[in-house]
Amino acid sequence: MKKQPNNDEQDMVISYLTIRKAVGVLGIALPVVLLLGTYLISHCACIRGAISDYYYSIMGSYFTGTLCAVALFLFSYKGYDSADQISTNIAGVFALGVVFFPSNMGKNCTECNLLFLPDNCLRNVVHYGSAAGFFFTLAYVSIVLFTKTNKDKPTPQKCNRNIIYKICGYVIVVSMVLIGIFKITGIEKELNAYRPTFWLESLALWAFGFSWLIKGKTILQDE
Repeated sequence: MKKQPNNDEQDMVISYLTIRKAVGVLGIALPVVLLLGTYLISHCACIRGAISDYYYSIMGSYFTGTLCAVALFLFSYKGYDSADQISTNIAGVFALGVVFFPSNMGKNCTECNLLFLPDNCLRNVVHYGSAAGFFFTLAYVSIVLFTKTNKDKPTPQKCNRNIIYKICGYVIVVSMVLIGIFKITGIEKELNAYRPTFWLESLALWAFGFSWLIKGKTILQDE
């Protein structure tokens, strides 16, 4: 006869599922809320060059608050073994690095800025290093950790979820690689009117958020 989980075990499962869903929702919502917020509150329709540039806008508090919340959830997430905990803790540290070391102020939409900081090369390097570390760590979590199974033969739904986890992880990796290529080669400046970095970062956030929603058993649950 299969042993039924006690109340504490059920609460723990619910807690982990809630954390996964919360992280997913925050990641997916971030670019959308930043765009809508700046337009509706400050009537600024200009799209900034990168997600981080919204730190200087009227939505700066939402940007920092969301990343701090994501970091807190990642620190709280234990997963199944030490690899899960270590990876999410590292991602949490990188998320805080993005917040506490803001990038230099972008050249787009400066007329809509509420905050002005002098450029600082070291702070800028730490920021982009933290952002890259954050996304690549989350890609590793999605591709490697989320696809693990404790069964000899995974269910069809688990196989489908693993395909989505890998797609989301590789979307994150490709987005980050393209951003790096665009910046190094100068393509970003040529495509500046289209805001390639902002949209690639948004794509990475949506992939990250969607993988965590799947992990939170929002869809494709086992029967």
